[in-house]
Amino acid sequence: MLETKLFAPGTFCWTDLATTDAPAAKSFYCQLFGWEACDEPVPDGTYTMLLLNGKKVGALYQLSNDQRAQGIPPHWLSYVASEQVDDMARKAKELGAELLMPPFDVMGAGRMVVVKDPTGAVFALWQAAKGHEGSEVMNGAPGSVIWNELATKDSARSEAFYTALFGWQPNKHNITGMPYTEFLNRERPAAGMMQMTAEWGNAPPHWMVYFAVTDCEAITRRARELGGTVIVEPTTLPEVGSFAILQDPQGAVFSIMKPIS
Repeated sequence: MLETKLFAPGTFCWTDLATTDAPAAKSFYCQLFGWEACDEPVPDGTYTMLLLNGKKVGALYQLSNDQRAQGIPPHWLSYVASEQVDDMARKAKELGAELLMPPFDVMGAGRMVVVKDPTGAVFALWQAAKGHEGSEVMNGAPGSVIWNELATKDSARSEAFYTALFGWQPNKHNITGMPYTEFLNRERPAAGMMQMTAEWGNAPPHWMVYFAVTDCEAITRRARELGGTVIVEPTTLPEVGSFAILQDPQGAVFSIMKPIS
């Protein structure tokens, strides 16, 4: 198991699920990935830590009535580590982003802000207090986050925004003939980006979270059995591995990946 203790600024460090049915979501994901759920009381409800062999991989919580009334759908939100959330929030606004939630403290665990980038994709910035840096297991351990990927309708504008905000370096190449940008943070892979085409239909720009698996086909079948929907069937990409895009029973979309050995 690959454990992570600290995250360099500009590194994805955490993910959580906002859902319309927390008990059902816990059942779905715990059966799918072998996670354990640990409920923690918070002032406005419950924040459920998702554990893999006792280590935190993410969390979930119930959308409030106000959030649902605003039309916020079930979704996974990915967080990027930051040393100074307030400064980064100001910088994001200067670069054309919108702050969906201004910087606020999270019960002594840290400080965060929710950002919509200039093309419409949403992510969060996380300034951790000691001991709350983020996921404790990731980067390839089955059931943990392995990748974060931006789907955008304006790759040039997205590239300009994220390279200016985080200092990421774009590394452009092709995957089976499709242009793809890998962002590097301090020369290490940080995230990916692809241009959305007409085939995406009305899907909005978004950040997609990928969870590592050992068998893409088996997890896809299991997701179906548990009431999930398969958006993209298991697909193999040369020199990358196999992946599938799934939707949980409440409507949140996520991906799974079996990296090439």
